[in-house]
Amino acid sequence: MLAELSARFGASVRDKLLAGEVVDAAGNVLNETAVLPRGSSVYLYRELPREPLVPFDIPVLYRDSAIVVVDKPHFLATMPRGRHVAQTALVRLRRELGLPQLCPAHRLDRLTAGVLLFTVRPDVRGRYQTLFARGAVHKTYLARSAAQPLIDLPVRVRSRIVKRRGCLQAVEEPGEPNAETLVERAGPDGLYRLTPRTGRTHQLRVHMAALGLPLIGDPLYPDILDISGDDFGAPLQLLSHSLEFDDPLSGRRHRFVSRRSLGDIGAPPARTAG
Repeated sequence: MLAELSARFGASVRDKLLAGEVVDAAGNVLNETAVLPRGSSVYLYRELPREPLVPFDIPVLYRDSAIVVVDKPHFLATMPRGRHVAQTALVRLRRELGLPQLCPAHRLDRLTAGVLLFTVRPDVRGRYQTLFARGAVHKTYLARSAAQPLIDLPVRVRSRIVKRRGCLQAVEEPGEPNAETLVERAGPDGLYRLTPRTGRTHQLRVHMAALGLPLIGDPLYPDILDISGDDFGAPLQLLSHSLEFDDPLSGRRHRFVSRRSLGDIGAPPARTAG
């Protein structure tokens, strides 16, 4: 056990073995001399990274026995991934609401704010996640861009978007379209309403950048910018404004609307290109 885990995770795993922090699939504590058959599973908790505190609340818009709907702030990831663990909406809400089985029915990017739906119990999770998977949830977003549109709006953007592991940006490629967004003006000062028909990673940001309308505060599109993890001064101007769907349990029509608004238009602070 010590040789295998050391090869995968480094010498620090010895301390976890000696401390009884490594267990097998049945929950039995393993030590450094344990021998397991090939293909066995073992479990250990990795050390949490030091995370900047995201100093924003997560207001609850609606709660019943099956779902919790919140108004997620900018800079807070939906669920643990990479260096974001404790400072995620999922972990914070499980603790704050005392709901250990809470699970997101869909996701928002860390930099995107707005309406986000969680399920309370495992037995209802699939019903709500399926709504999103089959496009039965009507979603609208608000976004701001400092650029002037060079095409007539509204416009429906359809393209093929691919996000590869290890790459920060998603890219558009030739081929059968898998992403569709309706882009409309929503007001003065570069405000737009975005209605996605699909839910590809970074879809709205990619489509707006492709139209020559990159979003204010976007550190990825069109260019990758180096921004500190504790810099909360220039939020991405993208807001999940509303979700609307028929509840799969009650049949009731739900419409949840964010109470947030996008910041004033303006150039973000100077940042270093990466």
